[in-house]
Amino acid sequence: MIRRRGIKMAKIENYLLGMDCGTTNIKAIILAEDGTVVAESSRPSKFLSPGPNMQEQDANEWWQNTVEIFRALTEKAGEAVVKRIRGICISSHTVTMLPVDKEGNPLRNAMTYQDSRSAAELHYIVDAIGFDRFVEIVGGQPSVAFLPNKLLWFKKNEPELFAKTAYFLQASSFINYKLTGKMTTDIDQASRTQCLDISTMEWSKEIADVIGIDLDEVLPKPQLVNDIIGFVTEEAAQVTGLIAGIPVVAGCSDAMASMHATGMSRLGEAGESSGTTSLVFVGSDVKSAPDIPVVTKPCSIDGMPWIFDAPIQTSGAALKWFIETMAAEEGEYAEAHDKNIYTYLNELALEAKPGSGGLFFFPYLLGERAPLWNEYARGMFIGMGMGMKRCELVRSVFEGTAYALRHVMETVKESGAKANVLRICGGGAKSRTRSQIKASMLKMPVYLLDEKSGDVPVGDALIVGHKVGVFPDLTKAVENIVKVNEIIQPVDEWVEAYDKLYPYYVEMYKHLDGDLKKLKNTVDGMY
Repeated sequence: MIRRRGIKMAKIENYLLGMDCGTTNIKAIILAEDGTVVAESSRPSKFLSPGPNMQEQDANEWWQNTVEIFRALTEKAGEAVVKRIRGICISSHTVTMLPVDKEGNPLRNAMTYQDSRSAAELHYIVDAIGFDRFVEIVGGQPSVAFLPNKLLWFKKNEPELFAKTAYFLQASSFINYKLTGKMTTDIDQASRTQCLDISTMEWSKEIADVIGIDLDEVLPKPQLVNDIIGFVTEEAAQVTGLIAGIPVVAGCSDAMASMHATGMSRLGEAGESSGTTSLVFVGSDVKSAPDIPVVTKPCSIDGMPWIFDAPIQTSGAALKWFIETMAAEEGEYAEAHDKNIYTYLNELALEAKPGSGGLFFFPYLLGERAPLWNEYARGMFIGMGMGMKRCELVRSVFEGTAYALRHVMETVKESGAKANVLRICGGGAKSRTRSQIKASMLKMPVYLLDEKSGDVPVGDALIVGHKVGVFPDLTKAVENIVKVNEIIQPVDEWVEAYDKLYPYYVEMYKHLDGDLKKLKNTVDGMY
C-alpha cells in the first residue's frame, strides 16, 4: 500500500495505452486502472492538397508522430509504469484509402475522407447497383467520403501503383502493422468503408464486381474491435520505448472510441460527442431497417450488439458562425464587461421564452448528414418579424441545433433503439443553457461529462482494458473513470413548448427541400 495525504491507497498494478490518430492531431495517453492519466502527448498532423478536391496525408508521418508520442509517454511515465502497460488500443479517423505493398510500405499518400476527387466514380457505382440496393448492402447513404469510389479512382488513374498494392489500410491499421507486423482491419472501420455487406459482415461481392476489384484480396479480413491482433515487436519496442510483447487490439474508428469515452456501457443510453460537429450514438439489440436513414454499426459492448451512429454536420460550428457573422453587438458587450462571449450568449438566451417567439434556425450551413443526408440542405432563419429581440435570435440558434438532435433521436427510435438519458462530452458539455434546451427538447436528463472523460484516447483505453481484464465490469469502470460534472433535467414549460413546435421544424424543411436543391443548381450555374 502507498499513502497519500494520510489515506491508504492501493498500489497501481495496471496501466493501459490509448491513442487516437485524428486528421488534425494524434494524441495518446497512459491511463492507470484508477482512471488517472499518468502521461499524455500529442503531435499535429499535416494535410496535403495536391489538387482540386484532393485531401491527403503522409502515412509515414503518422508513424513518425506515433514514435515520438510513445517516446514522450514512456519517458514521462517511467520504466515502472511502462512495464505494467497491459494493452494498447488505437483508433483513427475514417475512411482512408492507403495502399501498401507486401512489406507494408505506403505506395502513395493516404486519401482521407475529405477527398472528393472520386465523385464521378461514386455516381457510376450507385447507378450500377441502384441506390436502394446500395443502401441495403452497406447500411448507410452513399457518399464520396467512402472507399468504393476511391478504389475505383485509384485503379483507373494510377494503374501502376494499383498493380503493386497488396492491401488497402486505414490509419489505425497501418500503425498497428508497424507495432505488431500484422496486416489487419477492425469490424468498426470495415463497416464504415461502404465496402462491407452488413447482412453478412463480409466484403461485398456486388460492390467488388462493379468496381472490378477482389475486395477479399486487397482488404484484410475484419476482426472484432477488441480482438488481440498481435503483440508489440522487438523492433517496435526499440523505437517507441515500449516493452515487447504488449498485446494490441484491433481498435476502431475515432467515432466508436468517442462513444466509449462518453461512458455508454448499456442499452437505454445515448451519447453525444458535441464539438464543431456532433456524433450521436444509441445502442440497440436490433439492426436498423435499410430504409431508415441512420448508420448501423456492430458494437463490442456486452449486451449491445449494434450501435446507431448519426453525425450532425454543424453544431458548435453553427454557433461559431453566428458569433463571427451576426453577433458583433454581443461580442462588444461581452468584451466591455470582461465576459466570455459564449458565457454571455448563454445568459442572453435565457432572457427569451422557449420557442424564441416563433423564430426557427435550421443549422444546415454545410448541408446535413443524419438524418437528411442531403448536401443541398442550407441554413435558414424562418419566422423573423419586426418585433424580434436579440435574445430570441440567440436562443433560436441554440434551439436549432437541439431540433436537429431531436430529429436524429426520433429517427433512431424508428429503428428500434431506445434511450432515456443523453451523455454529452466535448465543447458542447460546457454550456449549461444549451444542455437544458437539449434535455427539454428530448424529454430526458442530460449528463454533462468533464473534459478528460470525453477524450477519445480514454475510450480506447476502456476498450482494451475491458478486453485484457483490467476492467472486467465495463459499467463499473465507466462509473469510476467517466466523471459526470452535472445532471441537467428537462424544464416542464420548455418541454411543452418544444413538443408543439418540433413538428413545424420538420415539416417546414420538407416543403423547402426540393426548392433548395433547385436553388443551389441555379446558383452554381450562374457563377
